[in-house]
Amino acid sequence: MTKRLTSLYDRISFHLLEVTNLTKEYPTPLGPLRILSNISLTLQRGDAVAVMGPSGSGKSTLLYILGALEPPTSGTVVLDGRDPFRLGERELAAFRNREIGFVFQDHCLLPQCSVLENVLAPTLVAPRRDRYEDRARELLAAVGLADRLHHRPAELSGGEKQRVALARALVLKPLLLLCDEPTGNLDLHTADSVATLLVDLHRSQQTILVVVTHSPTLASKLPVCYELRDEGLTRR
Repeated sequence: MTKRLTSLYDRISFHLLEVTNLTKEYPTPLGPLRILSNISLTLQRGDAVAVMGPSGSGKSTLLYILGALEPPTSGTVVLDGRDPFRLGERELAAFRNREIGFVFQDHCLLPQCSVLENVLAPTLVAPRRDRYEDRARELLAAVGLADRLHHRPAELSGGEKQRVALARALVLKPLLLLCDEPTGNLDLHTADSVATLLVDLHRSQQTILVVVTHSPTLASKLPVCYELRDEGLTRR
């Protein structure tokens, strides 16, 4: 019985993103400015959601909190059974590096490094980092850049740079992939191809995917879309 209960607990508690009553406020001379109010959300491995909303609604703030880059004012974020905001500084950095992948509107590639070196950048602090080169090459092949391994970012198009960013975000096999306007700087055709690639990679890697976007086209490619407004997070 104990073994069965432990197994059930493992299935419920781990490989999940659990957000409970999340609130974020910033101090101002006129008093606290509330950006997020009582956000609750539960996602499991393989889930993919878009978050839309007007500018200033707190979409990026929500993403930064989910990515353990910024603490909430109240409420909890638990990923894979752990609350990152209860970890020490070094533990938090290691947890974030291992469990969370980020893709931003600006690809944030290192200009002095090759495509392959950029993808391998998150592995610099990982144990046995040498084992990740084959995975990096596989991911670059999956995004159509197998012939660009030794090119520098300046030699790539905007869409190609975002493909490198996607591969980099996935190289450590994170549980959670967070994307902040990943197609925002791309033309319509390139944005559509990158959006399709993002969905395909998510399916093959079985991450938890959360995408913040203004693009209805990108949002429509994901199975679930939420809207973030003053009243909170609601499913569309």
